[in-house]
Amino acid sequence: MDDETDVCVVGGGPAGMTLALLLARSGIHVTVVERSPTLNREYRGEILQPGGIRVLDELGALTGARARGSFPLARFRLVEHGRDLMCFEYGRLPGPHNYLLSLPQAHLLAELRERCAEYPHFRYVVGRVNELIERDGVVRGVRTADRDGTSHTVSARCVVGADGRHSQVRRLAGLPDGRLDIFDQDVAWFRLPNEKPLGEVTVNRAGGNPVLAYDSHPGHAQLGWTLPKGAWRELASAGIGEIRDRVRQAVPRFADRVDDSLRSLADVSLLDVFGACAPRWYADSLVLIGDAAHTHGPLGAQGINVALQDAVVLHPILVAALRDGDTSAARLAEFDKRRRPDVQAILKFQAIQSKVMLSSGGVAAFVRPKLARVMMRTPIGAKFTRQVAFGNPSVRIAGDLFTASRRASR
Repeated sequence: MDDETDVCVVGGGPAGMTLALLLARSGIHVTVVERSPTLNREYRGEILQPGGIRVLDELGALTGARARGSFPLARFRLVEHGRDLMCFEYGRLPGPHNYLLSLPQAHLLAELRERCAEYPHFRYVVGRVNELIERDGVVRGVRTADRDGTSHTVSARCVVGADGRHSQVRRLAGLPDGRLDIFDQDVAWFRLPNEKPLGEVTVNRAGGNPVLAYDSHPGHAQLGWTLPKGAWRELASAGIGEIRDRVRQAVPRFADRVDDSLRSLADVSLLDVFGACAPRWYADSLVLIGDAAHTHGPLGAQGINVALQDAVVLHPILVAALRDGDTSAARLAEFDKRRRPDVQAILKFQAIQSKVMLSSGGVAAFVRPKLARVMMRTPIGAKFTRQVAFGNPSVRIAGDLFTASRRASR
């Protein structure tokens, strides 16, 4: 099987599908290659910040995605032994997207894929990329294989690697990942039933290790239990009983639901938390976006939002390059030039957040309330809140490039 397209996007996650929709609406032929045959798989990122919500709204995908099931969240709180150290009310930000949104990633991707399918320039292929096609040292497409071994060749004028933190495209292109061990924690994720919505995101330090908690559709609380880096192996060897005891200590408000929900280690998913920023995000006719280019920790819910803004920034650069017939590394370097400062600022701020909110020990316990007061009572707090909420506010969709008509209704 063969396919010819203008752009081959490898990875059907938020970054890849958003870029695909932007390109399809601009009359660009785009093929998405996604290795998973179903959306019924493990996800971690669910929280959308206002900047990401705005992108989806401007794309016409927000209403449909929310209707599939979601929770609006009004605030972020850092709580220590029952006392609020920080409380950021999103309703005080400029509207209309002045809230957080807990949206299952499967709902987001289903909506984006449905919107993409409205345009005749879009194709979706299931398969794992195992080779980059090169001619005269320039990337000209990918070769994939599906689960039964059937190969598929996608010839393209440009390949976009949007295939996540362990990007196959990045590896095949010989681009280093730029891993940054700037976080001292890993996160064990699990869900507990919760009929009464929390309506907020909290980091709770009640005892033991801090826990991130927020509403997750349908009728659950998603909890991220932070652990010292590398501590999970020893804890897991002690068995699920020890884990349940530790979780009850860390989240006493959910203690009565722990035994029924955490029956085995399979009910807990460990996230290796690390930062990364590849030294270079581009080659001739190839560019990386989202986690393939830069990886973020879960604190501050930045991953999806940064990925969506990546797609928005790359869109006009790529459209212009294709129309000029120049997808060289020098041309695609414009994306790196525009986005790298934003990404580096986010990674730096996340490292500070992690140390302030999640670190343990006497020094951290002494410093944390003082830093919290500075954040809450000075303009610094408002500045950081806007940065976390909106990312780079100058990133806006180039709607003037939308020239394509939808498929005729059947």
